[in-house]
Amino acid sequence: MTTPTPKGTGILTAATGSAHARISGIGGYRPRRIVDNHEIATYMDTSDEWIRERTGIVTRHWAGEGESVLEMSQYAARPAMGMAGLSPEDIDLVIVATVSHLYQTPAIATLVATELGITDAAAFDISAACAGYCHGIAMAGDMIRGGSATNALVIGVERLMDVVDKTDRSTGFIFADGAGAAVVSQSDTPGIGPTIWGSDGAQWDVISQRNSWLEVAEDDSLPFPTIGMAGQTVFRWAVWGMAPVARRALEAAGITVDDLDAFIPHQANMRIVDAMIKQLRLPEGISVARDIADTGNTSAASVPLATERMLREGTAPRGGLALQLGFGAGLSYAAQVVVLP
Repeated sequence: MTTPTPKGTGILTAATGSAHARISGIGGYRPRRIVDNHEIATYMDTSDEWIRERTGIVTRHWAGEGESVLEMSQYAARPAMGMAGLSPEDIDLVIVATVSHLYQTPAIATLVATELGITDAAAFDISAACAGYCHGIAMAGDMIRGGSATNALVIGVERLMDVVDKTDRSTGFIFADGAGAAVVSQSDTPGIGPTIWGSDGAQWDVISQRNSWLEVAEDDSLPFPTIGMAGQTVFRWAVWGMAPVARRALEAAGITVDDLDAFIPHQANMRIVDAMIKQLRLPEGISVARDIADTGNTSAASVPLATERMLREGTAPRGGLALQLGFGAGLSYAAQVVVLP
């Protein structure tokens, strides 16, 4: 048998992209229904004081009619595109980070693009839970610099209360619903620093769906699959494992904590945020996202929602440097320094 030889000696043309990428717009959407801790106490044996002390959460938002994953994505995307000064025709990539779109296929990103009037764009979903948005920003930035896209729409959206047991004392009082979006565009100067990301699949069961869809299909006595969490394990991992990741992101970006204007970690728990501030030795004057107090833990929507609030309320400067960090189920994480739009 002879080995075939190549038919030609031509060299492929390499894709050429932008020198750099930046976040050019941010948008967010919080569902209309506001749920306080007193209502949570009607679902489980708890109290307003207990929840505030352990999480810092006072209220959260739960989605209702007209607030599906598809609809909330659009509500967050439109103001992000408006801030960026772009129309649907300018977007050629849509990435949606979510774990609560309950259809295996098609990707919700394709439907979001269509509803927004974005045509002929690459569109796909990613599943990295609470780290999903930061993963999406990394992918969009790399694709723009690599020449695969010019303007990308990155959305983090969750309707978590569809997959959370309201009576579960490990999750029912923490999680919430919402959507955040960013537009990533070409740039002449660096706007997104190198991403430090990774995973630890050995701890997959620390935050996970309790049983598979197949198990439920084969045994109708099983309950609808919901998310479970080992809270103390997650707390220790986040506090002691994520601070080094944040420091590596700062080093990769060539800056120190003194150069930061804002720290925007995943809004998992106020105690985790406070512990990270100490671990990183953040100096006074750096704004820190505390959106969890009245938004709850919205997983993939957490970081963009917190960013949108800080810019809207003026607690972080436009054009300032922000360290954003996502971490959660997988266990997965991603961090990068970005220039705020």
